Amino acid sequence: MNRSAKWLVPTFYILFLMLPIYWLVSMSFKTTNEILGVFSLWPQEFTLENYRKIFTDPTWYNGYINSLIYVVINTVISVAVALPAAYAFSRYRFLGDKHLFFWLLTNRMAPPAVFALPFFQLYSATGLFDTHIAVALAHCLFNIPLAVWILEGFMSGVPKELDETAYLDGYSFWRFFIRIFIPTIAAGIGVAMFFCFMYSWVELLLAKTLTSVNAKPIAATMTRTASTSGYELGLLAAAGTLTIIPGAFVIYFVRNYIARGFALGRV
Repeated sequence: MNRSAKWLVPTFYILFLMLPIYWLVSMSFKTTNEILGVFSLWPQEFTLENYRKIFTDPTWYNGYINSLIYVVINTVISVAVALPAAYAFSRYRFLGDKHLFFWLLTNRMAPPAVFALPFFQLYSATGLFDTHIAVALAHCLFNIPLAVWILEGFMSGVPKELDETAYLDGYSFWRFFIRIFIPTIAAGIGVAMFFCFMYSWVELLLAKTLTSVNAKPIAATMTRTASTSGYELGLLAAAGTLTIIPGAFVIYFVRNYIARGFALGRV
């Protein structure tokens, strides 16, 4: 195979992957009538009205703010809880450790619909319904096991001699853990934060079930775009385009950690 042919296949593959994104962005600059009436590769009647409505209507821009709030809270809680738990699994052996580790993963295997009703009743009884912390804590049920699983793989790759050397040098556990061990597994933390952020950002069922007005996320808002004239497809496309941006920023900032994670860690 010659040099040009080697580039041809991956180029077409990348273009194929990018086609839905391009089509979504293109639709966001069209009116709903044009989307339904004309098949075109680019907007025939270019409009920014869809984006103007999102940035001026509190129902829309508050959806993005709400989503970012509970996603950030969930990511911080999940990684903070998973760090000491993963350290325990990687450094100590105790009765039932392998069974407990597997049980943590079974929570991640269960569909969110299984837990929607219990969470709804629990939060309604405790006054947490329709709050950001409610969704953040609900997502912890899935993200903490995932973060523990990822971080344990990175921690197991760090020699135990590092811990012993630090203790001989007079480091307390938490001083060693924060100043030496965490920087050593920074790539694993970046990977864990990425996956926690991504899952919490795209999850819809729990976020929609546990909120109504004050903490309603953008994903739930996007499911309510029907009007007397039908669905506002251009508005939906604009909202979908904007939901890609936070994920793109996260991928950009942790891209090196993700690459190292695939090479060294449990990803």
